[in-house]
Amino acid sequence: MSEITNNKADTFRRQKHKEEMKKQLISFALMIVFTLLAFTIVATNSLEKMFAIPLLLIMALVQVAFQFYFFMHLKEKGHEMPAVLMYGGVWAALLTLAALGVITWW
Repeated sequence: MSEITNNKADTFRRQKHKEEMKKQLISFALMIVFTLLAFTIVATNSLEKMFAIPLLLIMALVQVAFQFYFFMHLKEKGHEMPAVLMYGGVWAALLTLAALGVITWW
């Protein structure tokens, strides 16, 4: 009876690991595509700055989200406190940049 339970648990772990690796590979491929696309946009100067800069920023934010959730495993249980600290750091950085922008333009 114990062997059957261990075998099922082992099969479940293998399947879960396989799914996780698949998600990581897909997110890695998407990050490579976003990086190549960003380099192409900047190198060819094919888009106007008013469109290129927000597009590059959006692609950068998507890459950061992929890295947080898939490579730093922030979506898993037990990682709530590191996630809160990282989100707090991002929020503090955004507030600092906004304050510097307001001070500069004032």
